[in-house]
Amino acid sequence: MKTTGNSILITGGGSGIGREPAQRFQDLGNQVIVAGRTAASLEETIAGRANMHALTVDMSDPASIAAFAQEALSRFPQINVLINNAGIMRREDLTRKGDTAVAEQTLITNVLGPIRLTDAFIDHLVAQENAAIVNTTSGLAFVPLGTAPSYSASKAALHSWTVSLREQLRGKVEVIELAPPAVRTELTPSQSTREGYMPLDDYAAEVMSLFTQEPTPQEILVESVKFLRNAEREGRFDQTVQAIAAL
Repeated sequence: MKTTGNSILITGGGSGIGREPAQRFQDLGNQVIVAGRTAASLEETIAGRANMHALTVDMSDPASIAAFAQEALSRFPQINVLINNAGIMRREDLTRKGDTAVAEQTLITNVLGPIRLTDAFIDHLVAQENAAIVNTTSGLAFVPLGTAPSYSASKAALHSWTVSLREQLRGKVEVIELAPPAVRTELTPSQSTREGYMPLDDYAAEVMSLFTQEPTPQEILVESVKFLRNAEREGRFDQTVQAIAAL
């Protein structure tokens, strides 16, 4: 993937692991369009930055996605990189009868959202030079966190879907998976100050360094996430499930 001269659309760009890479891609000389549900957060991301723009979208709503894609392509027809980064994470208690709303909303947002948005952009992207799709999954796609079962399952599903997407688009659109570790953001309450989580600046710097490699890796993996990514292939999956259970 080229790291400069692109027109990049990134969802979930109003904070955390969306905002930091978005701003760094803009620093490299790319046009960047950040998208998300909260206009105020998006405006904070683009404040004082030329060639950076904001659009709102609700990734859980197919009508919102369709309208958003139409507006984005109308205003920015040169878009050649789609970064599916938006997602939600909630804790769940599966030990007693409760409410499946968290599971449903998580799967709709984290799985159907990227699928729907990719579908809305795919005809456009296959016609662009140097086109790429980047799907943000998680280290928990490879080893689930017991207290966040639907989030972990959603990221495992997106990982699998990304592998298939890559095969179908081979030679047409570059498909990259970005699998973050636990990063100090506000994805969950108090996560931004939690010990043992990767500082956001360090994460963004390492991610951008990996994107500049030639060729770009199919999986963007900072060193700290490899403990999860490689657990099964190294024969320590069950031990790793237990090791992260208290996170």
